[in-house]
Amino acid sequence: MNIPSNLKYTEDHEWVSADGDVATVGVTDFAQGELGDVVFIEIETEGETLDKGETFGSVEAVKTVSDLFMPVGGEVVELNEKLADKPELVNKDAYGDGWMIKIKMNNLAELEDLLSPEAYKEMIEA
Repeated sequence: MNIPSNLKYTEDHEWVSADGDVATVGVTDFAQGELGDVVFIEIETEGETLDKGETFGSVEAVKTVSDLFMPVGGEVVELNEKLADKPELVNKDAYGDGWMIKIKMNNLAELEDLLSPEAYKEMIEA
């Protein structure tokens, strides 16, 4: 299982990569594996400011539909437009081309509340 060491993680199986006050968010390799083949991504929150924990969209897979949650609070400033035509990128490249949104963070300290790669690995192996 792929758990990059340069990312932070949530208990809801999202990953976060921060660059200054902008965070890129996607679902983890573990999550896409549990979901199965992703067939549709719905994110209609671009331009909205949401709090940590709020739903920013959903992912529909062959097995189920799952909500996507904000790992940190802020404004959704960009969507991965490629996912509209190629939702399978989430399965093929969860940490690269399969990213979902970019957030302009309100509070950088919220990053400290996220899981380290080691803590995320422990959680999914428990």
